[in-house]
Amino acid sequence: MTVGVLPVTDDGRPIAVKRWKRHPRCVPQARRELREQLNDWDMGKIGDTAALVLSELLTNAVQHARGPWDRLIETRYECLPDGELRIEVHDANTSRPQRKEPSTDGDSGRGLALVDALTRGRWGVSDRVGPGKLVWAVCADGGPCEASR
Repeated sequence: MTVGVLPVTDDGRPIAVKRWKRHPRCVPQARRELREQLNDWDMGKIGDTAALVLSELLTNAVQHARGPWDRLIETRYECLPDGELRIEVHDANTSRPQRKEPSTDGDSGRGLALVDALTRGRWGVSDRVGPGKLVWAVCADGGPCEASR
């Protein structure tokens, strides 16, 4: 569910903001839209990494962000000045995710460890305006940032 797209930040860097219903179907849709956005910004070479990072963060929000079902999850992609991509996932829950050491026989618990490895530890959780939190991660090696054509 796309609600809005902003072409650039106040200082002229490309940005895209979208809101999604808290449903598992939003994850593949968001991955697809992220890849399209990265191609528009000539950053397609980080598409695989960025899509995997987004999948983990957004899946966590869909599965664990308890709250009213009518609350939306927001994704935000921002092209940073050095060609890196900042991915943010905002939700209305104040519970903060924590990286755990996954067990060898567990079915879950590997998502944030994977995000940590893919981003070289460049991820975290921050407060946001309004209720809840935002979880962010930075993907490197994106090449030049160009505003959407």
